[in-house]
Amino acid sequence: MKASTTHTKVDPRDAKLSMAYLYVAFTALALGGLMGLLQVLVRSGKYELPFGIDYYQVLTVHGVLLGLVLTTFFIMGFQTAAVSRTAGTMSNGARMAGWIGFWLMTIGTAMAATMILLKEATVLFTFYAPLKAHPIFYIGLTLVIVGSWVTGGALLGTYGKWRRQNPGKNSPLLTFMVVVNTVMWIVATLGVAATVLLQLLPWSLGIVDRVDVLVSRTLFWYFGHPLVYFWLLPAYMCWYAIIPKIIGGKIFSDSLARLSFLLFLLFSIPVGFHHQLVEPGIDPAWKFLQVVLTFMVIIPSLMTAFSMFATFEKTGRSKGATGLFGWAKKLPWGDARFTVPFIGMAAFIPAGAGGIVNASHQLNQVVHNTIWVTGHFHLTLATTVVLTFFGISYWLVPHLTGRKLTKAMNKLAIIQAWVWAVGMTFMSGAMHAAGLLGAPRRSAFSEYGGSAQAAEWIPYQVAQAIGGSILFIGIILVMVIFINLAFFAPKGEEEFPVGEAEAGEEKAPAVFENWKLWLGITAALILFAYTIPLIDIIQNAPIGSKGWQTWSKW
Repeated sequence: MKASTTHTKVDPRDAKLSMAYLYVAFTALALGGLMGLLQVLVRSGKYELPFGIDYYQVLTVHGVLLGLVLTTFFIMGFQTAAVSRTAGTMSNGARMAGWIGFWLMTIGTAMAATMILLKEATVLFTFYAPLKAHPIFYIGLTLVIVGSWVTGGALLGTYGKWRRQNPGKNSPLLTFMVVVNTVMWIVATLGVAATVLLQLLPWSLGIVDRVDVLVSRTLFWYFGHPLVYFWLLPAYMCWYAIIPKIIGGKIFSDSLARLSFLLFLLFSIPVGFHHQLVEPGIDPAWKFLQVVLTFMVIIPSLMTAFSMFATFEKTGRSKGATGLFGWAKKLPWGDARFTVPFIGMAAFIPAGAGGIVNASHQLNQVVHNTIWVTGHFHLTLATTVVLTFFGISYWLVPHLTGRKLTKAMNKLAIIQAWVWAVGMTFMSGAMHAAGLLGAPRRSAFSEYGGSAQAAEWIPYQVAQAIGGSILFIGIILVMVIFINLAFFAPKGEEEFPVGEAEAGEEKAPAVFENWKLWLGITAALILFAYTIPLIDIIQNAPIGSKGWQTWSKW
């Protein structure tokens, strides 16, 4: 089939690959959500885990399944469908690579999960050294990363094929966005691949006796912060390129959308030190530099906010809206495909403000390692990103499975989003408040020997349990909707909505797809931000740490 931008449906063979990723993603959501419920119940002090299950084991499962498995598998499934829809059906070779990537990621996930369940890898989502896991855990993580590279390569190959068949044309906006996110992911995961393959795996195998903790942590956060934008950019794809079509409007500016994604590529990677602001061994000047680069990422986020609300207002006024906010009444609030992601957008306002606090050199001293950070994390990933992913699923799953989003499921989806918003308001709000009072994160319930300060935290921890319980109801609802749309909804045609630019809009500059330029600038920023600090860290390294296992075995 000739590649073009006129396709209205994802090829069934590509749809099958996309759905494979989504099945794993939603399985991870169900299991990881249950672990989250157990966590907040334990932290309230009103519940103890049965059968010798350890709190930190549950915390590790929750973080890995929701922070890594749900997100990565959903993104790969969505991006596969987006490229197939806008750049044309994947070649047999690219599709085979996608399946190889899927199975590598799935096998790796199973290996890592097995070690966590066997209490051989209670090392939390960040797997910080000197906590030491079983070698199979690190091998599993390696397979997940390698698998994502293979799938990413298939997507880049499909983009390259489109460029060859359409010389001189701008690539479809959604495909361009997928390329930026995939390139960012590949560059960022080089850091975590380096620490796992060169440090943690030899250390866990006993080939080396000690590990340099600061090098390992620095390489992790080289990856860890762009990971946040790897989660966020697919939500931005929906906001920029799909929501305008759903509301009956046009994309505000194709060029602005492309520029904002390129800015994320440039400024999301050389900023990992802002997660290490209280870490000794890193010169404060380099921390300050990376804080400045972190604040640069605010610019494309503000560009996105402007673009989205400009789209909403223009669309509303084109439908006859008057007055300052009359356009809001013209938006399709009864359509879950719009309302669910919109709630996620609204959550990004306080989430972004909290991120600015976390990245500030001075304010970070107040909230670092408190549960404030966890509250921020749940507003960004678990609300903005996840609600947008749910909104995508409500049309993507029936599109891929040849079914329809019924009125009943649409109504239930809107109810689910509001349940989620209420639960997250309780839970994240209580986390932010308790964090300002000094409540730590990554800790089970404790009265800290009757400490008066710890007693102040307990009401907030109870509020977290209430919010977490409401959120778990939201997970049950979304699983009901997903299973219905995948297997039981009536057969039919569900649109894969792709927005169009305004008629007569000037073509985006060709320089936006000069990848040698953008990758060169990205490499230069990374080398500038990390080369000298890493040399300093390695030259002045202590002897290194032996492995620690702070958890009890079965």
